[in-house]
Amino acid sequence: MDLRYSESDLAFRAELRSWLADVLPTLPPKPAPDDWPARRDWDTGWQRQLFEAGYAGINWPKEYGGRGATLTEQLIYLEETTRAGAPYIGVNFVGMLHAGPTVMAEASEEQKAFHLPRILRGEEVWCQGFSEPGAGSDLASLSCKAFRDGDHYVVTGQKIWTSFAQVADWCELLVRTDASSKHKGITWLICPMDLPGIEIRPLRTIVGSSEFSEVFFDEVRVPVSQRVGDENDGWRIAMVTFSFERGTGFISDLVETDKMISELVELAKRVTRKGATAWDDVALRREIGQMQAQMDALWAMTKRNLAQAERNGVPGVGGSVVKLYYSELFQRLTDVAMRLLERASLSRDDVGQLVGSGSFVEERLRSTSFTIAAGTSQIQRNIVAERILGLPKDR
Repeated sequence: MDLRYSESDLAFRAELRSWLADVLPTLPPKPAPDDWPARRDWDTGWQRQLFEAGYAGINWPKEYGGRGATLTEQLIYLEETTRAGAPYIGVNFVGMLHAGPTVMAEASEEQKAFHLPRILRGEEVWCQGFSEPGAGSDLASLSCKAFRDGDHYVVTGQKIWTSFAQVADWCELLVRTDASSKHKGITWLICPMDLPGIEIRPLRTIVGSSEFSEVFFDEVRVPVSQRVGDENDGWRIAMVTFSFERGTGFISDLVETDKMISELVELAKRVTRKGATAWDDVALRREIGQMQAQMDALWAMTKRNLAQAERNGVPGVGGSVVKLYYSELFQRLTDVAMRLLERASLSRDDVGQLVGSGSFVEERLRSTSFTIAAGTSQIQRNIVAERILGLPKDR
């Protein structure tokens, strides 16, 4: 794997940097966090701008409407958009990073032709209907059931932690189609979110946001034509989804977290204690230095996983290593920030001259979910032990 920048890579960076400098000042102000219709319009509008400029689906193959970017071009794209403060993918997250790549890898040609262009243009918003109140880490225990009735599946049950369900057009939905088998009794459906019998109840998180919802299905009739893969093959397809979620889905977060470490250094230089700055504390500098070294190692692992994805089309189980390591590193980073801020860590607003202190408090609250969402740390350790190290499974 050669990740040195070629002349074409440098030209791509210059082209992208110039485009961002031109377009970002023209963007309208971001809408209020709870104005979901406006947020959808804002995020999908940005997606359309990316599409029109040729940057939507930077790593998607050209035959599916993407740019077909190389590994290094993808990394350059993420570095430059994060550095410039460009909008994040927002409500397009599930479609662009989870559902879209899964459809690309597993769906029929008709399903690909219908959904992939619309996802890229920002015309479709997707949500993920995987977790349930009794099936989170042990997802294969899901009980949302579906039985075949002619040309439809009739779905009844509940999903939870469904990101952006309140503005989604489609849901990547896992349902139980065979009660006699745990893993081999699951089916992967593309569920239209406007079908009769679907009820959406937004949830409010610890930081006051409402991007998650519980979704209830009461005899919802989903056409069989919306199934991806074979009936009862949904668990295997879900593993493809997870490989994207745990592998490439965290890249932007890694770039942003690397930036946060630099911001933490600047914050430490403004915090004063007993006539000195917090940055004068050798122990603090050592701790932050260790986290930066760990981030560098994690970034190298990410490049390795992306190289594997570029060769094989799907990220490998190394994505579980990245997810596990990153989520725990991020929590350590925000813990250090809270110790640094001391009493200022009680406020979600910036305190005095400590510009940015409130955002670190917000991130600490948000980080609580990192070792749970997308597979708990315990589950990730099992995956690493069994599928990478070859250790025997628990009885």
